[in-house]
Amino acid sequence: MVVGEFTTEVDVLVIGAGPGGYVAAIRAAQLGKTVAVVEKAELGGVCLNVGCIPSKAMIHAAHTYEHTQHTESMGITMENVKVDFAKVQEWKSGIVKQLTGGVGSLFKGHKIQVIPGEALFVSENEVRVFHGYDVNRYRFQHCIIATGSRPIELPAFPFGKRVMSSTEALSMTELPKSLVVIGGGYIGIELGTVFAKFGTKVTILEGSDQILPGFEPDMPRLVERKLKKLDVTIHTKALAQGMEETENGVIVTAEVKGEQQKIEAEYVLVTVGRRPNTDELGIRDIGMNMTDRGLIVVDKQGRTSIPNVYAIGDIVAGPALAHKASYEGKVAAEAIAGHPAEVDYKAIPAVVFCDPEIASVGINEKEAKEKGIDYIVGRFPFAANGRALSVNAGEGYVKLIAEKETNLVLGAQIVGPEASNIIAEIGLAIEMGATLEDIELTIHAHPTLGEVTMEAAELALGRPIHVMK
Repeated sequence: MVVGEFTTEVDVLVIGAGPGGYVAAIRAAQLGKTVAVVEKAELGGVCLNVGCIPSKAMIHAAHTYEHTQHTESMGITMENVKVDFAKVQEWKSGIVKQLTGGVGSLFKGHKIQVIPGEALFVSENEVRVFHGYDVNRYRFQHCIIATGSRPIELPAFPFGKRVMSSTEALSMTELPKSLVVIGGGYIGIELGTVFAKFGTKVTILEGSDQILPGFEPDMPRLVERKLKKLDVTIHTKALAQGMEETENGVIVTAEVKGEQQKIEAEYVLVTVGRRPNTDELGIRDIGMNMTDRGLIVVDKQGRTSIPNVYAIGDIVAGPALAHKASYEGKVAAEAIAGHPAEVDYKAIPAVVFCDPEIASVGINEKEAKEKGIDYIVGRFPFAANGRALSVNAGEGYVKLIAEKETNLVLGAQIVGPEASNIIAEIGLAIEMGATLEDIELTIHAHPTLGEVTMEAAELALGRPIHVMK
């Protein structure tokens, strides 16, 4: 083993090059800091390489294939449409390569040094970076930890030949004939939908009383209805207990609503959550405050209990979302540069790329009631929107929640086509303190899906045009 001296001293050392880390690095460089980034795998982290981006590419491919099966109503008949899954994977990988290459180009343009390897803290301003047999030391004035998270492995379902995490599922070269998905959260539902649309027989086991727990019950119901049309079997209040490997697959034992069931499948996909990557950084040894769950305790600027070290993304409290990590990365970099930046989680959108898509931002009705807010609601259906009907996507709705006295927009829930894009307007409305009248008086192009937001505002105000009050 070769141990080097201090290879370099930098203003800001960022550990992890995912959507939190690489954004933080770029913003710090823009603010005049010398920056180096330690990354043990690929630039872009989980999100760009084995998470957000590849999964959305697969979702689009699956939706495109499914769409070809249902065009007769438009007078279009397609025959002998086939899936070359290896080619799908090749196309997906090309997108990933383009985006990760883009991060590399941005780093080069901002003169950000990339250090391959794994970092271990040895003091409050120094790390060792292990790369193969080489160990080098790096000293920094400030550090931003952005190491992300990894899939949780269940003791009864260890990852291996027949049991996958989302990482392995996104890299399969052949479509499985059957698949058991343990966990009906956003990852399980998204990937389960992908395989179901490509023809895999999918069974979903979810422990709570609905899939996509955390969303209002009306939202997952539409998703569940579509999944059943795809011949997906959904078991809620289901506990996966164990499995037995067979010659060609597995037999999963589960307790479903108090009764034992055995489910045969080729593969098992475990999507029960993610664990923060904080256990191999040596941060406890330097006295950093952490929670029992392994999360790092930070203030409103992302600063840890060690004043010159910051932490962002999946390793701090809050939802494990890429856009949250990017936002926190900018705040941390600006705080390091002396700016009065701090996080304000007034409106973090949550999106699931299921079918139909669902999205939420701000508060929902249940939260409004719990806070004692006197509120009004406007819920407008996509079935009354010309653009939605013209693209065969009339299911779902946009629901706006506003304070009754002031009409201040407080939150929204969307189920339907392009929910992931439509939610941005409402997030902006909440951030800027807009009212229902602001949305109503904003001229929305016709015919577009975005008009549903305007119509929901009109409905909440008691003067809808395209539905009866």
